Amino acid sequence: MDADYRVGDRLVGPSGTHSLTAEEASILNAGGRAIVLPDRIGFVDADITERCADGVSRARAAFGVLAQVSDDKISDFFERFAAYLEDDDRFSTIAGANARDVADAQQRGRSTGRLSITEKMRSEMVESARLWASSDVRKESVAEQIEHEGWRVEKIASPLGVVAFVFEGRPNVCVDATGVLRTGNSCVFRIGSDALGTARAIMSTCLRPALVESGLPEDAVVLLDESDRSSGWALFSDRRISLAVARGSGQAVSDLGFVAQSNGISTSLHGTGGAWMILGETVEIGWFAETFRHSLDRKVCNTLNVCCAPVSRWREVGTVIATHLDEFSRAKGSRATLHVVGLTAGDAEFLQRDHFDVHIDTTDNLATEWEWDDVPELFFVVTESVKDSLDLCNRYSPQFVASVLGTDQAEQDLAWQILNAPFVGNGFTRWVDGQYALGRPELGLSNWQNGRSLARGGILSGDDIRTYRYRMRQTNPSVHR
Repeated sequence: MDADYRVGDRLVGPSGTHSLTAEEASILNAGGRAIVLPDRIGFVDADITERCADGVSRARAAFGVLAQVSDDKISDFFERFAAYLEDDDRFSTIAGANARDVADAQQRGRSTGRLSITEKMRSEMVESARLWASSDVRKESVAEQIEHEGWRVEKIASPLGVVAFVFEGRPNVCVDATGVLRTGNSCVFRIGSDALGTARAIMSTCLRPALVESGLPEDAVVLLDESDRSSGWALFSDRRISLAVARGSGQAVSDLGFVAQSNGISTSLHGTGGAWMILGETVEIGWFAETFRHSLDRKVCNTLNVCCAPVSRWREVGTVIATHLDEFSRAKGSRATLHVVGLTAGDAEFLQRDHFDVHIDTTDNLATEWEWDDVPELFFVVTESVKDSLDLCNRYSPQFVASVLGTDQAEQDLAWQILNAPFVGNGFTRWVDGQYALGRPELGLSNWQNGRSLARGGILSGDDIRTYRYRMRQTNPSVHR
């Protein structure tokens, strides 16, 4: 093939023109693609594009087959999948792959807190599959019926199509992806490269056998065996997918959402995580102590990230925070970090203990989501009033999880009216989870960073992935316009 692109050739992108490097020109000349991202141009090798397209084709064919598969067979799949995950012989293969993934990630200095399959994670994976097995959700259901003389119209909730996922590197997402099967959809997913070996093992030992043995098409769930991040861009630009779900946070999710939306594909985007806890003047200190502790048990998206207290209560609140962080640090043998906003350096010394660090920080940094494995890192913000705390939350939070503590109902009502967040409570922050809160396995959470969601909540579950069809049933042949 004659070269069409040369080093230095310019492409027009979102931030002006981009001069091609030798590697980029080579990708394009070999049949690769340029993908427009929010602030730059990305490049995808031709072979990655081809493999992603093949994965979507297989999932699309499987979707057609699922239309004729009974709900009982889908239930049987979930039962088999759960049983295979419980089977120690099968799971030993998964555990071995996971150990290799963890060791490799540690060698590269990567966080492994959510990569390792603990017994708790394994039991939750089994529970998720069994919840879908016992669910009364079906592929189709009559949502509404309108009667006319001699005929009626049924509004029927029906399968949507192929759902594409880009997951973070966590093994349990392999179970999350299967939730779309309950409503007759198929899926194709990419998982973070840290967990790719584990995902391969889950697919080969448990997931694919359960699909085949229950009579479902093997390609109803397709794993994109790709470690290159650009495969996510290729997947989310394929207009044959009906919904693009991006889990995780940061620039990667923004890029994926931009690609999907640019191609007219509906999205569910997680975005930045981190919960806010806002204390009122009437907060009971014992209540706060318990909810604070239970909001920091592990680092996930709904973990406490910012705690705000009124200036009149900061010393007693700060004492609780300092005591707990000191205990966390001593138990783990590592130092927690508290970023303090709204206090002088002299006042902040009141919070210092032997086993964790205190840093003076600024309001402008409150948008930071702290990532940690063993010991917490979070903000403690002292404000003049609850209203000031609410305003800070709306300005700097990811518009995600907010908890308002206090016994003043007027204060609670004000918070509900003012806060721009899909999840608002008056206790611990870790309640935001589809399986825990709603009793339905969760496919993804969404914040409101990019605006509120049309006609759905921030928890995406398998039974949310629907379209609607209208079926007319005529009983009188004389009906006419």
